[in-house]
Amino acid sequence: VEPRVEAAFGPRVPPIRQARHPVMVGRQRWQHCGRNTGFAHLRGRCGSDIEIGTLPPLEDNYQAPAASLEEEEEEVPLQPRVPSPSSGGSGLLMGPDAQGGMPTCLLCTCLGGSVYCDDIKLENIPPLPKETTHFYARYNKISKVHKSDFAEMNKLKRIDLTGNTITEVDQDAMKALPALEELVLRENKVTRLPRLPTSMTLIDVSHNQLGSQGIQKEAFKEMPNLLYLYLTDNVIDYIPLPLPDSLRSLHLQNNNIQMIHEDTFCNLKDRNYVRRALEDIRLDGNPINFSKTPQAYICLPRLPIG
Repeated sequence: VEPRVEAAFGPRVPPIRQARHPVMVGRQRWQHCGRNTGFAHLRGRCGSDIEIGTLPPLEDNYQAPAASLEEEEEEVPLQPRVPSPSSGGSGLLMGPDAQGGMPTCLLCTCLGGSVYCDDIKLENIPPLPKETTHFYARYNKISKVHKSDFAEMNKLKRIDLTGNTITEVDQDAMKALPALEELVLRENKVTRLPRLPTSMTLIDVSHNQLGSQGIQKEAFKEMPNLLYLYLTDNVIDYIPLPLPDSLRSLHLQNNNIQMIHEDTFCNLKDRNYVRRALEDIRLDGNPINFSKTPQAYICLPRLPIG
């Protein structure tokens, strides 16, 4: 019988430790029997059979032998695996240190490429993992956005800083972000709109202190993908021109706009021009007399609300 065991499992090797329990290998039912027996004996050699895939019952008076000092020294404690600091967007220990030396993704919540730092009393924008695509820091105490806050964040698509106390945004804080599409600065104290990349699709600076002087000339001209421009509840005197043809929604409620010119929406050089995309214009809450310039709306698919 034993040659067949050797053929199935290889040559017999000396035992590493004495064993008192049966061991199951392959499809054979076998047991260790006594001391220094080498490899297993087949069924019937050492007592009752053992079903494959089960452990034998322990003896009533069985006590586990105490490990020797030599055995204890051989045991190596498992070391927890620490994620690489460069693995951005995992929500684990990564990214540069934030306030008080705490990693940003322990201070905030990181899910994939999104970093959520809402309502945690931040006074500054924390350093972000390089893989961040969406950043939310709403309802904090941030008062200024510095040029270095988003440096080299080449994958950042959305910034939402709603409900802070921001009075100043560095003019070049966001201009160099090649993937930026959406900027939300609602409910702050912003007086000047920063320079933005041409990739923008949504700009929301509603409920601020933004005046016409705080918007650069032709600020939106080179934004061919801009769809939504929300400037509600500011102190704007006139509609910033020119507006890109891609624009779908323009909200300017509760400002100080008094006049709509004939070339505000339409093209005076082309009477057949129709601004088909712009279907949502809100001008209510402005001291405008729409009857003074009826030709200003002939190119629009829908009249402004106001």
